[in-house]
Amino acid sequence: MGVRLAEVIGVLDEAYPPGLAQSWDSVGLVCGDPADVVDSVTVAIDATPAVVDEVPEASLLLAHHPLLLRGVDTVAASTPKGALVHGLIRTGRSLFTAHTNADSATPGVSDALAGALGLTVEAVLDPHAGVTVLDKWVIYVPRENSEAVQAAVFAAGAGHIGDYSHCSWSVAGTGQFLPQDGASPAIGSVGTVERVAEDRVEVVAPVRARTAVLAAMRSAHPYEEPAFDIFALVPPPAGTGLGRIGRLPRPEPLSAFVARVRAALPETSAGVRAAGDPDLPVSRVAVCGGSGDSLLGTVAAADVQAYLTADLRHHPADEHRRASEVALIDVAHWASEFPWCGQAAEVLRSRFRGSLPVRVATVRTDPWNLESGPEHRTGEISHEG
Repeated sequence: MGVRLAEVIGVLDEAYPPGLAQSWDSVGLVCGDPADVVDSVTVAIDATPAVVDEVPEASLLLAHHPLLLRGVDTVAASTPKGALVHGLIRTGRSLFTAHTNADSATPGVSDALAGALGLTVEAVLDPHAGVTVLDKWVIYVPRENSEAVQAAVFAAGAGHIGDYSHCSWSVAGTGQFLPQDGASPAIGSVGTVERVAEDRVEVVAPVRARTAVLAAMRSAHPYEEPAFDIFALVPPPAGTGLGRIGRLPRPEPLSAFVARVRAALPETSAGVRAAGDPDLPVSRVAVCGGSGDSLLGTVAAADVQAYLTADLRHHPADEHRRASEVALIDVAHWASEFPWCGQAAEVLRSRFRGSLPVRVATVRTDPWNLESGPEHRTGEISHEG
């Protein structure tokens, strides 16, 4: 029983490509050794002490929200997050995060939310933009010329990955060639087999820079006929982006749709609130798991009757209602993303079958735990979603 962590990471990266993450985000492996064997996986929205307590030793916690994001300069055990990291490492537990890449992936967070509500997804609300189509260049160059060739292709636009430049990978090897009549070899002589210590250098570059990179490589390369390959990389899956637009099986009043939301999502102290005509017929709905008021302008032009998201603020919601007839439904951030846990768990179950037990954490990590009313919410999920 058990699967290497590296295999699990490969499946998660395929389902939720890291390249879809926002530039400010922090996704991927937080702690753990990819070579280790994990006995099980627990899926949760947040990595909290209560959630970690549910994770068996030598197992993986897959969390949606990053534990370590901006401004982290210590993981000392005397700090709350540092103590969590130390505890994970001491017990052989690993932590992996899929955040805004899971938001934009297809299927992703908003697909899971739409599915929980009985919506049939028809479109992406805010399609993923700015995806650069890339080539991978593999260049074979004498070792003493390797740095010069890399510098040349970097200057021509190669080697950029996210917020990093001058990215490359190289390995040493031996190149062999036999100059024929008419050749003017930089190394060796016509009619004699030559073997040269070379580097295999790999870089990525935008397809649009192909001509410039080729010219720069040829200019810096000492060989008359450089050896190189260009591989066109597969872009992120089509249909990626934030939010989804879905259709109900049949139209229903806004009040009935709000009741549908309340029944479909796990209970929270915040509950479900809405703004709009209770009798408004709703058939087409926009949804965005997590904080979605940045998409209110997109929603107003999306030919929908209602928009469901989390963390709607007073002024953006008020301005939207003054300018648009699209009703708003606001739920707790955690509740809007919780259906993804089941989706992610199923991704792993379908790939590993019975060789890797996968479960969804039962702890409710919504930070709000009290409400003014007769019912007191407990710390456990009271609806399976």
